[in-house]
Amino acid sequence: MAKRWGDAPSPCIDICKYKDGGRCIGCAMTKPDKKRFKRLDGKAEKKAFFRLIAERLAAAGRYDRWAHVYRRKCAKKDQPCPLDKLEVPAEA
Repeated sequence: MAKRWGDAPSPCIDICKYKDGGRCIGCAMTKPDKKRFKRLDGKAEKKAFFRLIAERLAAAGRYDRWAHVYRRKCAKKDQPCPLDKLEVPAEA
């Protein structure tokens, strides 16, 4: 069985438009965040990164849409979705 956090796909949902103060309007990551995600190692680092992204998206009122698309991405890649084990932030 796949490791939920270790094998988690990138939070990127392939919109990649940096109009929100240097953050992508789809996933709320900056270009350096996207590079950093590739170098994360282990459950603790990835879980903390996903929490950060989820908080940014919730503050911008875009968490629900992102989560829906990200869950589809995980299903398409046949990976367990890490959002199932993540506390969901309240949207602003």
